[in-house]
Amino acid sequence: MAKRKVRRRARKILGEEPVALVWCEIHKPIPAPPKDVHRAAGNGRLTSRHHWLWYAGAVLFFFVVVPMILIDGLGRKFDRLLSGRSRGGRTGQPRTAPDTQRSGRGHDPANGVFDGDWNLTAGRLLLRWYGHSPSPKRLVMLTRDRICVAASPRRRLSPTRADDFRTVTEFTLDQARIEGEAGQPRGYATFRLAFADGSWLEMGRLAEPEDADHFLRTVSG
Repeated sequence: MAKRKVRRRARKILGEEPVALVWCEIHKPIPAPPKDVHRAAGNGRLTSRHHWLWYAGAVLFFFVVVPMILIDGLGRKFDRLLSGRSRGGRTGQPRTAPDTQRSGRGHDPANGVFDGDWNLTAGRLLLRWYGHSPSPKRLVMLTRDRICVAASPRRRLSPTRADDFRTVTEFTLDQARIEGEAGQPRGYATFRLAFADGSWLEMGRLAEPEDADHFLRTVSG
């Protein structure tokens, strides 16, 4: 459960004791918005910033692992070519035509993250998501008449101890509501932040079991 200093910070921000709170994330990659929409919103970052070890691993992969894979693949192809010629010049079976029917059947351009309209509240919030913090984690706090979304300026944080978060955005209950169900399987629980204009944003990866269970019981009651 969130430590006392986290709750103390929440009380200071809200001016009252939160009814429920939970650290959560957008649990799927943010879909790519249209270029003109992204440009109009300031071309903000749509992914989190990785730790330097991630970049070091990427460099190692592309400059060491990938060349080894390519060399191995070329060696195998050359061996098959020589083997085919020794059997009378046949270099292999003809390739079948690619399956043109697998062109995105059931494809969801919004990736189940939000309703898909970048001009509504949820879409505009997504476009600013990483502008407030490089971390994907957000603290959603509920009061009797408000929904407050807060973020920490740090890239990496502990949900039980982070006490430097600040408000990102706030909604009254006539502007937004939380939709969620209690008793969801641990690790797969999600909820939706639904807005008055019909847009919605789905959140997951709820941190701290006690906070998550209490939050979902509160919004489903």
